[in-house]
Amino acid sequence: MKLIIGIVHSDDADPLVRVLQQRGYRSTRISTTGGFLREGNATILIGTEPEHVGEVLGIIQESCHARTQFVSPLPPVAEAGELYIPRPVEVQVGGATVFVLNVERAERF
Repeated sequence: MKLIIGIVHSDDADPLVRVLQQRGYRSTRISTTGGFLREGNATILIGTEPEHVGEVLGIIQESCHARTQFVSPLPPVAEAGELYIPRPVEVQVGGATVFVLNVERAERF
């Protein structure tokens, strides 16, 4: 058995879980927060047999799209007599980071 851990943008999580369910894959969604942008992510856990890993990875790739977004890197800085407002920076968000792990034993009760 394999455990697929997908870390996806929160906007992509619901459509991903929906497609996984429609295609017969069970999953668990955990709400998480990213470190760089401190935005909402979701960690999706999917247990499957080794022969289905390629199909699940394809579903993740179809459902999770990278896109660009403008963010402010720092809060405005107010010094005595001056105000510095940082320019928004364009960054890439979305997509998916996926880990596939071997599972020694899995049980459902």
